[in-house]
Amino acid sequence: MTMKPMSPLDAAWYQIDGPVNLAMVTGILLTKEPLDFARVKKVFAHRLRRFERFSQRVVEARFPPGKPYWEDVPHFNFAQQMHHVGLPAPHTKAALIDLINDLVSTPLDRGRPLWDVHVVDNVEGGSGLILRFHHCIGDGTAMMAVALELFDSTPDAPLARGPVVVAHPRAGLLDQIIGPAIEAVDWSTSTVTSTWESVSHALRHPEQVLEQAGAVIWGAGMLVSELLKTPDPLTPLKGEFGLEKRVAWSEPVAIEDIKSIGATSGAKVNDVLVAGMTGALRTYLAKRGVDVDRNTLRAMVPVDLRPRERAIELGNAFGLVVLDLAVGKKHPLERLRVTKANMDALKRSPEAMAILTLFNLFGRGPKVLEDFAVDLFGSKASLVMTNVVGPREPLYLAGVPIDRTIFWVPHPGRQLGMGISIFSYNGTASLAVVSDAHLVPDPEAITAQFNREFQRMLAMAKPVRAKQRRPPREPRRPGAKRVH
Repeated sequence: MTMKPMSPLDAAWYQIDGPVNLAMVTGILLTKEPLDFARVKKVFAHRLRRFERFSQRVVEARFPPGKPYWEDVPHFNFAQQMHHVGLPAPHTKAALIDLINDLVSTPLDRGRPLWDVHVVDNVEGGSGLILRFHHCIGDGTAMMAVALELFDSTPDAPLARGPVVVAHPRAGLLDQIIGPAIEAVDWSTSTVTSTWESVSHALRHPEQVLEQAGAVIWGAGMLVSELLKTPDPLTPLKGEFGLEKRVAWSEPVAIEDIKSIGATSGAKVNDVLVAGMTGALRTYLAKRGVDVDRNTLRAMVPVDLRPRERAIELGNAFGLVVLDLAVGKKHPLERLRVTKANMDALKRSPEAMAILTLFNLFGRGPKVLEDFAVDLFGSKASLVMTNVVGPREPLYLAGVPIDRTIFWVPHPGRQLGMGISIFSYNGTASLAVVSDAHLVPDPEAITAQFNREFQRMLAMAKPVRAKQRRPPREPRRPGAKRVH
């Protein structure tokens, strides 16, 4: 059997699982027409073969203790990872949520490849496909490569397509499928790549660390900066975790409406969605007795730092930043203004690169070191938040059009009690929440409030936009008579 050592960054995400809090991503696609399970199995089995991690399991070495490796599963059959279930009557969204709650609360089998699929029949007349995978397989940008393989732009695409070739990995189809929550750090790609290569080289060759003193000092400085941040205060989003999870998702909102709101202040789609999410959290926490005008609330946000040439590879290559959420602002458009300012500031910060470097370091050490670091950084925030730009055009799976796509970001560790994901697809965006059932037993209250908050923002934006479009009055000429 072939064994390959796991990269330090992937190892960091493999080891980040808490006792009951897993680094597992769960997603669902919904179709109005029923999916053919046999045909779906053929698509997965045929097209996932090019990604060896989908036929490998993780094994841990005896020495050094716990070091993870990828190992080929002998006589692997993709069908072993795929399950066919029927949704119980009355085949409603509530029944589907109950099924997903069970799945997000159940660990993946570590004796097998760390992913599985459930095709669900009788979902309001159509089907659902639930995909679970461990974060060590890849981050959001990496999993875009999987989406490119599995989904088609036409219903009659042949099963045996050629491999997807992306000439310009950050443009065109790739950019339309997936994007990071914060669209770009204001460093050039060459700067990010060269800095990352410098730090990686220093970690691989400690005897040459003096030659890399600048990179080490830079990383240490960013670490000190993170440590100096005060912890987020205790709220219903933080505390002791239970064994169960809860999920919820919003009704879709139109991208054109989002842009209309953003035009009032030069805000981007991401800014508007995060501001709407923040408004929902403000209302939810206030109803749970939190003094939202005096408390801070921060989110850990992923930032894609993958070099262009690795855009469609599996694995992890993202950093994290801590985003201050404007929960203290009462007026929705003022929240939007502050959200935009906070997001813009993070785009100019090297914080994400520093944390990427630190995770690379943690992945080389024992799990106890990583647990300490995760708890330390986790104390600075209350939730994980990501915003993924999905396909702008409809996609198909096994010949069936995909109506909606939703996913839930993990919130691993022992302090972040909730993960919030915003995903756009085919002209709309949806907000999804996964929470610890002991801390946030009613995430549907947050997603419903997100829709109400969005409608408030849209209503407030209309008169502002009308005023902005109104042509200025021509000044009266001296001596001219007013016409009545």
